[in-house]
Amino acid sequence: QVQLVESGGGLVQPGGSLRLSCAASGVIFSITKMGWYRQTPGKQRELVALSRSGGISIYYPDSVKGRFTISRDNAKNTVYLQMNSLKPEDTAVYYCNKYPYLPDDYWGQGTQVTVSS
Repeated sequence: QVQLVESGGGLVQPGGSLRLSCAASGVIFSITKMGWYRQTPGKQRELVALSRSGGISIYYPDSVKGRFTISRDNAKNTVYLQMNSLKPEDTAVYYCNKYPYLPDDYWGQGTQVTVSS
């Protein structure tokens, strides 16, 4: 059974940084592409970072490029998202999951990131 537990969110001022973590179980983590996604009310879930199974990051949308960095520790079945120079528009609930995901795939509870002064 897949379990995804996201953590590390919080309230941060514009320009600040946060590091999110996602502990995964029930997936063959080491051979799975993993992504970080975010969602705000009324909007579709957005992919903000994607990592190959070997840890190489392969995608960031322009909105976060140069500010967000995805990394992973396959030995710990954990994927991270380092977020720097945060902006109010980064406010969202952040989730991790495999990529691509299927409509019925399990999602964790996410972690809230709020960027506000």
